[in-house]
Amino acid sequence: MNLTTKKLCVLGMLSAVAFLLALLARTMPPIVLFLRHDPKDVIITIGGFFYGPVAALSITLVVSVLQFFSGSATGVWGLVMNIISSASFCCTAAYIYHRRRSLKNAAIGLAVAIVVTTVVMVAWNYLILPLYMERVSRADAAGLLIPAIIPFNLLKGGLNAAFTMILYKPIKKALQAAKVMPQAEEPSKARINIWAIIVSIFVIITCSLWIMMLQGIFGGV
Repeated sequence: MNLTTKKLCVLGMLSAVAFLLALLARTMPPIVLFLRHDPKDVIITIGGFFYGPVAALSITLVVSVLQFFSGSATGVWGLVMNIISSASFCCTAAYIYHRRRSLKNAAIGLAVAIVVTTVVMVAWNYLILPLYMERVSRADAAGLLIPAIIPFNLLKGGLNAAFTMILYKPIKKALQAAKVMPQAEEPSKARINIWAIIVSIFVIITCSLWIMMLQGIFGGV
């Protein structure tokens, strides 16, 4: 296979995995109110780290459309919000990482992506919620921002960022072993950073405890 064919193969595989994760997310309980954590952004971001923000946007569009046609309960507005949410996170992280491919830039990109997504989704939920949810006024939407929309997006972003840091290198090495991606140009920098893994696990545990608290499982509010 030439490089273009290999790239399309990888993007196709990542899109399939992201879609399966999106379907699995439908079976999970909401983090707060009607808002569920959708882990597909982990795979989309990894694809963006591989090939850049345009690739991340391409996977986002494919997976979001597949979600829409596979029985989404939120209709067209859900499709719009899926695209905006995933693109704001994944494309932001991929763009910053591709400016200089390093562990530091990956961490900075993911941190900035969390902030960007939270700000974007605050604005869009305020605009969109009254349009597709019955009996939700603009004032009601504003009242949901601090207790629901902001913490949800911070927690979702934290989880997705941490899982991206943990899974990026193993997935890349697996694809290189399968010879669908070229070997790393700088093998000395290809090893997994144990401190990045430790910090990521800490973030996952912290976010999970906050989610359990919001759900009333652990020190309920």
